[in-house]
Amino acid sequence: MAPYDRLSALMQHFQLEVRPCEAGEADLIICSRDARAADCGGMRVLLAAGGGAAAARLPVGAEVCFAARVGWGGAQNPLLQALPPIVCYPLEGDAEAQALVAVLLAESAARRCGAESVLSRLCEVLLVRLLRHQIAEGATEAGLLAGLADARLSRAIVAMHDQPARQWRTEDLAREAGLSVSRFAELFAARVGETPMAYLRRWRMTLARRDLARGDRVEAVARRYGYGSPEGFTRAYKRAYGRPPMAARLAERAA
Repeated sequence: MAPYDRLSALMQHFQLEVRPCEAGEADLIICSRDARAADCGGMRVLLAAGGGAAAARLPVGAEVCFAARVGWGGAQNPLLQALPPIVCYPLEGDAEAQALVAVLLAESAARRCGAESVLSRLCEVLLVRLLRHQIAEGATEAGLLAGLADARLSRAIVAMHDQPARQWRTEDLAREAGLSVSRFAELFAARVGETPMAYLRRWRMTLARRDLARGDRVEAVARRYGYGSPEGFTRAYKRAYGRPPMAARLAERAA
């Protein structure tokens, strides 16, 4: 993975999956004022990350050109909490995205063999481009994406994502960001909305909760995320979620 890739570590832990679907079930929609238009420049992509159908958020007069459903790799994916309820990605001025959408729409219309797999891969690329756009625009409130949008803070955040088990100190993370400890702590709190250590604890707990839900043992999860003992991990987990790991796992399996 390239150094300081802002999204890959997240996507390795929470694999994105995008599948074509009917417009009424979609949370990702490509729309245009004229669905028959050959020019993709006037199109936009809508993502309803907060749940619900993206079609309900269509601009007046817009037509659906393509619809898909996004799988976020689990409800614990931090991107779900970081994104606003609706994201609009205009394609005007983005030649690469227009070319991608043109291929996607042509593939959807032709329905050749293997089309479902091709469409899913193209949709995943489009979703990553939308996330990049959201980060680059800085169009986010305080939170994960706002932190990733900052070239300095993103280095520290990616380091935590890549190495959650490491015994990070604020000084270590400030060094990753190339900032003094005081400036790093101040900027992190302003952009991300919590302290670096609080974010690290929450990231570890997010990964731990996912691993427990899929059946991993408490002892293995505790070791994996830097806890010296299962007891210490259990206490931290209970502080985060209000119940011990085993009870939480049983509840999630029953849900």
